[in-house]
Amino acid sequence: MNPDFLALGLGGTNMLAMLWAVAMGRRSVGVEMRGDPFLGVHWNIREDLYHQLGLIDQMMLERYGESRIPRKDDGTLISLADCFYHPSTRAGDIVADEVIDGYDRDQHIVGTIHHVEYIDDRWKDGMPSRVITELQPPIPPMTPDPAKIRSDMQEVLDGPSTFQASAASIQLLLRRYLEKLEELDLKMGLFPRVRLFTHHRVVQAAGDGFIPQADGRMQVRIEEITEMDFKGKMVRLRTPGSETIDLGVPELFSIAQGFHSSDGERLGFVQQDVMVDHGDGRGPVVAQADFIAGLIEILVDGRLRRRIASEFDKDGNEYWVRQIAVGHENDPEVGWVLVQVPDYMTFCPIEAGLVPEGTCKNSPEYFSAYQILLYDFYIEQSALILEVEPHELRRIQMVYGPKLFSLIERMGEDARIAPNGVIAGDSFGNGHFLTSAGAMTGMIGHSYRFLEYWQRRAEGKCVESSIRLLADRIKSDTEAWLGVSAKEFSEAIPINFGAERGAQIAAASGIDPHKHAHSIAAGRRQRHSLLPLDPSDWRRLFLRNGRVVSASLPPLSPEHPALREWEKAMNMDPMMSSMLEPALGD
Repeated sequence: MNPDFLALGLGGTNMLAMLWAVAMGRRSVGVEMRGDPFLGVHWNIREDLYHQLGLIDQMMLERYGESRIPRKDDGTLISLADCFYHPSTRAGDIVADEVIDGYDRDQHIVGTIHHVEYIDDRWKDGMPSRVITELQPPIPPMTPDPAKIRSDMQEVLDGPSTFQASAASIQLLLRRYLEKLEELDLKMGLFPRVRLFTHHRVVQAAGDGFIPQADGRMQVRIEEITEMDFKGKMVRLRTPGSETIDLGVPELFSIAQGFHSSDGERLGFVQQDVMVDHGDGRGPVVAQADFIAGLIEILVDGRLRRRIASEFDKDGNEYWVRQIAVGHENDPEVGWVLVQVPDYMTFCPIEAGLVPEGTCKNSPEYFSAYQILLYDFYIEQSALILEVEPHELRRIQMVYGPKLFSLIERMGEDARIAPNGVIAGDSFGNGHFLTSAGAMTGMIGHSYRFLEYWQRRAEGKCVESSIRLLADRIKSDTEAWLGVSAKEFSEAIPINFGAERGAQIAAASGIDPHKHAHSIAAGRRQRHSLLPLDPSDWRRLFLRNGRVVSASLPPLSPEHPALREWEKAMNMDPMMSSMLEPALGD
């Protein structure tokens, strides 16, 4: 009852916020309806997170002493920072629980980045052009250093990524530590610093769940739920016979439940589309881009590779599309590839001639043809960034995707949603997340603001002014994210290579860095079943069986793919060779 801090949603943002509260001597309660973390994406991580974990380790030890710090199975203290990364252990294919429990003593959770590559395949002066820039990889810190934690979110996001890790592994590290804190206190007969309710949600019945008090503060009541797969759809129902749990009135609660929060909506929270001026003469338009994601089991390794290329519609208008390949050091089962879909492309089976005119869009024939178009486009585009022939790529195992999703920047007006409550993470706002900027904004930015909140309270500052400042700083961090990520919609240089490296890339390409490609207003796009990524998808993976490739990726060719195709065509057809040679000579 009446905890100091209540976290509704146990993603990275809220779990770190809980840990900061406990490290400051406060009691935390966490509520999550999906059980253990399972998010399948891979994150590019700035080094600030490592320094923050080190600070939590330090604060916990100073406040509670060794007797109240969770231990591994061998009796040694759990260090969040050391599980995350340590120079004496190695990266690879890991089971996060084995690292956390101490069974796997030789590995840490993250991988370091050894290759940072940028491929610029935009056309120049009417011809295909390729510029490859290989950048110096960041050097990981030897030890966590709290003095290196940056509080300016724009500075964090403008800096390079240092580590790569599975989102689920990072979240499991935080969850297991919180679980062990709860278990330790209960075993010692002490009032628990942490309580977790991991198959629960705020009571859904009207007039219940969130109950306003006379002063406007919210009392919160939760209910246990049971999940089931009902005809292909994840359904959550209140567990029959279960009782409502009254959590009372927390001093502070935070909602961070992903890009869409029904709890936030119940409290009147609304997100608005963010408008961006792409510099193409149309003025501000909705910041939107469409991507296809897939997890291919090929050794991308400790690599962050980005590609930008020109695509042309039937009228010759140029569009810039981006791709990213992210791996994990020494792990051949991690090859995340995301490819952007040109604004003019529709994946319409009727237009492609795969089904006859008038075919119902809800029919199996239409959907099957749509899936074929999506898969073919994804393979062709992935082959360009991986330098693997499409026919070879089709033989490699995929455990997720290809999945089409739409990235739309949205943000709320105020992060304070109740006198004692805020909304954080991408529940408050979301921007371009190809560079994991959303996860970094939530965990490195928003979560750290909760530490600042408890520090103000320890100094005797009032709750009212402290929550007001907390909400303002959450918004400020999100605005920094939106400001930095606006470049990803219209400019060529990726944000997580760092400002200095961006200048290097711009100079190498020889293309005006302020130049923008053609784009279509979001309202004119035509897509079939275009939806955001559904978190439940990670629990229903679709396997395209095939090989797991552990060999290194082929070296990048210095020649643009279009020129390679022309050369192939000329070698096959002497007549075509005589026609193309004058054009290539020009």
